[in-house]
Amino acid sequence: MKKEDCVIYKGKFFQIEWYYDANGNSQPYDYYESCDLNQKRKFLMLCQRMGDFGKINDITKFRNEGDGIFAFKPQPDRYLAFFKKGSKIIVTNAFRKSGDKMPNNEKSLAVKKREDYLNRNPDIEEETK
Repeated sequence: MKKEDCVIYKGKFFQIEWYYDANGNSQPYDYYESCDLNQKRKFLMLCQRMGDFGKINDITKFRNEGDGIFAFKPQPDRYLAFFKKGSKIIVTNAFRKSGDKMPNNEKSLAVKKREDYLNRNPDIEEETK
């Protein structure tokens, strides 16, 4: 994945992008591509709402998961993300939620991907929300 291909949605308040590693691979994008059209639509509608209005008040659709990680929640999928300066949101990983709680390994993975992203882009700072 190239930097110019990583944009999911660009709105008035936020630009939402896929995380990709140093080799250009993007797990959340690959996950999204494996979903059916209805699941894709649900996720894109949440991205559009966040991008255009700057917030999603419904915690069943978007939630702060702690440690600077947030979750887009198009049931039953989860897309974990973080905010960065410049009004951007980076989607780090995605998975299908099967239990009541988010798996700790998914949140840990999101934190590691955030650190990797910020290390590879030292001119970009994380935005605290």
